Amino acid sequence: MLDKQLPYAEIWMTRPLEEVLPDYPLNEQYHFEKYRPGAEKDWAAIETAVGEFDSIDEALAYFDQAFAPYQEELTKRMFFVVNEKNEPVATCTAWWKLREEEYPLFHWLAVKPEHQGKGIARSLTIEVLRCFQQLTSQSPVYLHTQTWSHPAIKLYQSLGFTFIPDNFDGSVNSDYQKVMDILSSKVKK
Repeated sequence: MLDKQLPYAEIWMTRPLEEVLPDYPLNEQYHFEKYRPGAEKDWAAIETAVGEFDSIDEALAYFDQAFAPYQEELTKRMFFVVNEKNEPVATCTAWWKLREEEYPLFHWLAVKPEHQGKGIARSLTIEVLRCFQQLTSQSPVYLHTQTWSHPAIKLYQSLGFTFIPDNFDGSVNSDYQKVMDILSSKVKK
């Protein structure tokens, strides 16, 4: 869940693509699946459950705008973690962003609250980073996040992501120092 009690500020992180990834298998009651047509409803439900959207309809509208035009790419890049009841409980995407050329963008990691704390996010992050290693030679991988995601930021740092003071477009992130101040008590401990 997002911690909306903290002030909101956004931040960019990065990780070299070629760095070795640890093994961290999913708990045996879960497995990975990739996007298939119709899974946008699962994506919307997961992202709404963690507070990224106020409603499933709002999440679906975002999905339609940002992801739906790229159905073939989704089948290669969007991952779900599914439980033993065949219910998707987590998602993340090995996406891209354009800035003169294509850059790898680790995108929309979310685990339903009732499944958090089971190592799912770590396993899913590693799986998505492996996908990047297969799909692109462009390095580094970028990640956009916010102070509200401080538990995820700890995970990202443990897997080699570091903060960068600039926005993705190269402009100075005016929130950078604010983020460092807000997170100093949450992430550094």
